[in-house]
This record gives sequence, structure tokens and C-alpha cells, in this order.
Amino acid sequence: MKISGFTFIRNAIKYDYPVVESIRSILALCDEFVVAIGNSDDGTRTLVESIGSSKIRIIDTIWDESLREGGAVLAVETNKALDAISPDSTWAFYIQADEVIHEQSHCVLKAAMEKWKDTPAVEGLLLHYLHFYGSYDYIGDSRKWYRNEVRIIRNDKQIRSYKDAQGFRKNGKPLHVKSTGGTIHHYGWVKPPESQKTKLKYFHTLWHDENWLNKHASSIEGFDYSQIDSLARFTGTYPEVMKERIANKNWDLDFDPSQKKLSPKAKLLHFIEVHTGYRIGEYKNYKLI
Repeated sequence: MKISGFTFIRNAIKYDYPVVESIRSILALCDEFVVAIGNSDDGTRTLVESIGSSKIRIIDTIWDESLREGGAVLAVETNKALDAISPDSTWAFYIQADEVIHEQSHCVLKAAMEKWKDTPAVEGLLLHYLHFYGSYDYIGDSRKWYRNEVRIIRNDKQIRSYKDAQGFRKNGKPLHVKSTGGTIHHYGWVKPPESQKTKLKYFHTLWHDENWLNKHASSIEGFDYSQIDSLARFTGTYPEVMKERIANKNWDLDFDPSQKKLSPKAKLLHFIEVHTGYRIGEYKNYKLI
């Protein structure tokens, strides 16, 4: 069984992506790791090279700035990295630059890949998500956050990144997947408020045209973490690769997780989910088999 890791990144330093921690978090599971580095102006390539692993293979790419509908350029860049992995790999392990795998998940992930490697009907493997928000002390626990997503896929070129690269599809259809029991720590919403504002301004350029940006420019000037609907305090442990970054954080989030900004309907649905584990009407870009 051969495992290829892959990801894409652009301007990791400018937008404060933990891409080094992200890659390092699964490097031990991979026989190779392909990084598609877009045209950056902040030393991103040097940053990735500093990891110093012979497993890492960099491909240089140019982002198509015209692909602004629904973040399509993110899927295009994902597919560039996917297409560059070795053809003899069994599995392709995708991780985005703000995602980190806890080392405690390594054993279950390796076991799942070994278990299903000779079962073509299993097209992908599902991981659970913890979405950190505002600081490393809180995670989002409302329905706005997706709970699971496919991050390990069979090395099948008919499988492609879907829409804004959140998940994958084969010939336009959701993948048939098995759950792994592994967990991803998602840190895309953990930045100082000013850094988060800068990143979101940039991200709007990947989703919208100039007319939209001009119309909504004033509404994206500030960023206020306190407006989130619901958070829970994180009580688990952090991935080893994240500990230095977490120790060096230079801001605090003053938040009372007992205060929920939920509509009556959302409160009812939240109550049902907390007490049953079932999310009514949950969107799933996969078919669990």
C-alpha cells in the first residue's frame, strides 16, 4: 500500500496559514507528499522547503484569477496537486493548509486505509472535524459547521475536487465512503482579528466579481468574533505539531460559551443534535456505506 499526501497553498505567510504544521501532521503516514504552490509573493516556497523532507515534491502553479464563481480556483489547484501524485499510489490523502491531523488519529487512519485498500467500492474515507474559532480555546458547535468530510480518496483519476474544494466527487456523483474515526483540527478561523479580516477580504476575491466587491466593500471592513452564534470550550489535547504556534499566539478571545445566539428553531435543532447525535437535514457530500 502506497500513500500520497497532497495539498495546495498560496501566500501562506501573508495570510498566516499553518501549512508547515499541516504537512508535518500527516507526513509520517505518507510515502510522498505533493504540494502545489501558487504564484506567491511572500516566500511560501521557501517556507515549505524548510520542512526538509525528501518525501515532499513541489509543483509550481499559476492561479487563474478569472475563476471567481464559488471558489472554483481552489478545486482547480487541488486537482493540479492530485494529478501530480504517483500513479502507483493506493490512496491520496488530501489536507488543506489550515487543517491539522492529531497524531492520535494516525493509527486508525492507517488501519482504515489498510482495511479498505482492496475494496474498490470504497472510494473514500471520512474524517470528523473540530472547527476552532477565534482562538485555540473554542470550537464551533452549531449547525453552520460541517461535521465530516472526505479527506482520503482512492487514487482514481475520475475522482475530482468539488466546487470550492471542500470535498470530492466521481463523475459528478458523491463518493461512497467509510468512516475512519480520525479527526481533523480545522484552524481556518483562528487568527488575530486584523489577520482574519485581511484573509477574508482576499477570499472574497476568489468567490465574487468586481461589482460584488465594490458593492459590499464596506461590510467586510471589520471582523468581530463575538458575533458567532454558538461556541463550546475545547477540552481536548492539541496536535504536537501545533504546540509551538499555540504557545506563541498573541491575542485573546473573551467569550462566554453559555451565551447562544440561536433562533428558536435553531435552539430546538441544536438541542436534538446534542442529545441524540443526529443532525436533521444535514448536508453530506458523500454516501456512507
